[in-house]
Amino acid sequence: MDFKGKVAIITGGSKGIGFAAARRFAQGGASVVIVSRGAAQEAADLIRQETGNADVVGIEANVSDRVQVQSVVQRTTEAFGGIDILVNSAGVQRYGTVVDTEEDVWDEVLDINVKGMYLTSKYAIPEMRTRGGGVIINVSSVQAYVAMKGSAAYVTSKGAINSLTRAMALDHAADGIRVNSVCPGSIDTPMLRWAADLFKGDQTQDDVIKSWGQMHPIGRVGTMEEVAELIAFLCGDKAGFITGGDYKIDGGLLASAAVVLPK
Repeated sequence: MDFKGKVAIITGGSKGIGFAAARRFAQGGASVVIVSRGAAQEAADLIRQETGNADVVGIEANVSDRVQVQSVVQRTTEAFGGIDILVNSAGVQRYGTVVDTEEDVWDEVLDINVKGMYLTSKYAIPEMRTRGGGVIINVSSVQAYVAMKGSAAYVTSKGAINSLTRAMALDHAADGIRVNSVCPGSIDTPMLRWAADLFKGDQTQDDVIKSWGQMHPIGRVGTMEEVAELIAFLCGDKAGFITGGDYKIDGGLLASAAVVLPK
C-alpha cells in the first residue's frame, strides 16, 4: 500500500499499537504526526531513522484536553496542508469493579479512551472535509464484546468506542469519511506487559504473556505490527467500501466458547 501524499495523525503513537501504526504509515510514505503525553518526539526521531521518511513529527499533548487537541490539528494542517487519516490509539487500562474504582480513575479512563476520540475527531473531520474525505480508525478491544472481571471502566470505554465508531460512520459517510474500529485480543505491547507485571505473582513476565497467548486458538499473543497492518489496510483504497465496522484481530479468541464438550 502506498500512502505517499497522505497526512496521518496517530494518537498514542509513542509506543504500542500506535507506534507500530505510525511506523507503518511512515514506511508507506505518509506524513505522520505522532501525538502522545510523553516521548512523542523521541518516537518520531526513531521512526525517521528507521524509515528514512523526514516527514514524521512528534507533538506532546493530552487528547482529553480540547485546547491541546485543537493545537495538534492546527499544527498538523500548517505543517502538511491537511489531514487524511486519524488513528485514535491513545488509551489507558485500569483495574477495578465499579465499587472499588475511584471516581477520578473512572474519569481518567473515559476521558482518555473515549473523550479523546471525540475531541480528535471533532477537530480533524472539518479538515478532512476540505480534502474531500478521509479515514478514521478507533483502536478498541475484544473487551468491547466480552468483559474480564475487575475491569469495569476499561470495558465500558471499549464498548463506547464501538458505538461511537458506528455513529461517526453514519454521520460522515456523505463527507467521504470512513470510520472503523479494530478490536485486538492480547497483543505484545507495553500495556500488556504492564498488566503481566501486575498479575505475575511468582511467574516471570514472559511466562504470563505465554500463558495468555495459549488462551488464543492460534496459540500466541499478537504483535503490534500485525495490528498495524490491519489498520493500514482499512485506511487504504482497497477498503473503500468499508465503514461503520469493528474488526477483531484476536487470534480466534472470541470464536471459542468457554464451555467445552467432555472427551
